[in-house]
Amino acid sequence: MLCPRTTTKHRRNDKVAPVYQKKQATAQQAEAVVDALMKERSRLEPQQRREQLLDTGAALFAEKPYEDVLLNDIAARAGVSRATLYHYFPSKRDLYVAIFKRASNRFLARVGPDPQLPLAEQLAAGLEAHIQTFVDHPYEAVTINRGALSDDPAIQAIIAEELNVVGQRLIDKLVAEGRLREVTEIAVEGWLAFVRAACVKWIQSPNISRADLTEMCLRAFDCALGHPNKLLASPNVRNMRSRLFALLP
Repeated sequence: MLCPRTTTKHRRNDKVAPVYQKKQATAQQAEAVVDALMKERSRLEPQQRREQLLDTGAALFAEKPYEDVLLNDIAARAGVSRATLYHYFPSKRDLYVAIFKRASNRFLARVGPDPQLPLAEQLAAGLEAHIQTFVDHPYEAVTINRGALSDDPAIQAIIAEELNVVGQRLIDKLVAEGRLREVTEIAVEGWLAFVRAACVKWIQSPNISRADLTEMCLRAFDCALGHPNKLLASPNVRNMRSRLFALLP
């Protein structure tokens, strides 16, 4: 009586074994793929790894508020261990500040108009450089404008450097033309804040053309100074804007 039962059990095991072996082989293949990817990522040079972590962090900070982003999430998406992430950035705050600093450096590297040009032409060229920075790095553009750590000394220092390089140049030029410094400082700093907010909104929802965005920001500068269209009325500036718009995508 025992023999038939034993035979049936063996037959069942014979059917189950191939299925189990197939699942095991699939799991091993998946592990091999993951291992290969990890090894490929582990070959990055230190600077390349740092840039990868900054890119990954910028993408996550753009997706979620600062408080909701976890270092574990960043490490997992980058395909590295948490220890590796800590090696480059000891804390989430350090990573965020580094993202902010890199974005600022990219912006300042683009903004270097010829000081011999008229103010309006410098302004137009600098604005185009600013918009192009947003186009090239949309995740960073959104990340740095979420307002996280706005009172952090490191973030404040980065913002102050931008204002000093970009804003102060405009302020000094306008004061040299006879405008009051106190009023000019408020107008320029307010305009720069407007440009940043407008660019962030545009990069997230480009419902107007880039040419229209540029035109809006240039007109806003004139309005901030209380002289609508005065700086943008010269033939040289109109020709420059026409050339810029012709090159825009």
